[in-house]
Amino acid sequence: MEKILVVIDMQNDFITGSLGTKEAEAIVDNVVKKIGGYKPENIYVTRDTHHENYLETQEGKCLPVKHCIKDTEGWMLESRIAEAVSGARVIDKPGFGSLDLADILLARNDKEPIEIEMVGLCTDICVVSNAVILKAKLPETKITVDGSCCAGVTPKTHEEALDVMRMCQINIA
Repeated sequence: MEKILVVIDMQNDFITGSLGTKEAEAIVDNVVKKIGGYKPENIYVTRDTHHENYLETQEGKCLPVKHCIKDTEGWMLESRIAEAVSGARVIDKPGFGSLDLADILLARNDKEPIEIEMVGLCTDICVVSNAVILKAKLPETKITVDGSCCAGVTPKTHEEALDVMRMCQINIA
């Protein structure tokens, strides 16, 4: 059984940029260390990807902070993360969750059963969204979220998101 690592949105804007937090900064070294335990071909990385019209979108109207605008510094993976995931598959996603990621991992699981571990940002938005999508697409696949390698918008919402995932039978490490 192959062990897969999914790294969610470890981008500059979520770490030190327009939506950055000290909690996000604090997990970077943990995430880099975690990545080091996986082969590049078993790592999938998502990037939150928006365009200049972001503020006109539904998300932009609810969260009116420009972030992760394609090809900007804020959209890029944090430099240590980018170096650590060299050779991994990167998936750009236009919203919180990625159906493409779920389809890719379903196809991979059909060839050989996999286990999935997830890390990244933000626990309470994109991590939980992708974890629930993956659990729906792969209900018999073991999915684990490493809480020490995730950060939420706030520490409280981070913990609340971990609780929601536990309730959905996603393992929390």
